[in-house]
Amino acid sequence: MDNRIFLFLATIFSGFALIKVPLAGSFLESVSPVSNILGILTVLVFSLVLIYKGVKSLFSK
Repeated sequence: MDNRIFLFLATIFSGFALIKVPLAGSFLESVSPVSNILGILTVLVFSLVLIYKGVKSLFSK
């Protein structure tokens, strides 16, 4: 089994964490839009990678 799949799942969870982190009221409040965009892009990209790997392994047999 490909161990990178677990890394991709962990990266997706990290993307969700970036989206949900509360930055209001801290000195990092100015980077809140950047962290949201980065989290959304991370979730989208690595979800697409997992879908691609799943379809590839499904049709490789």
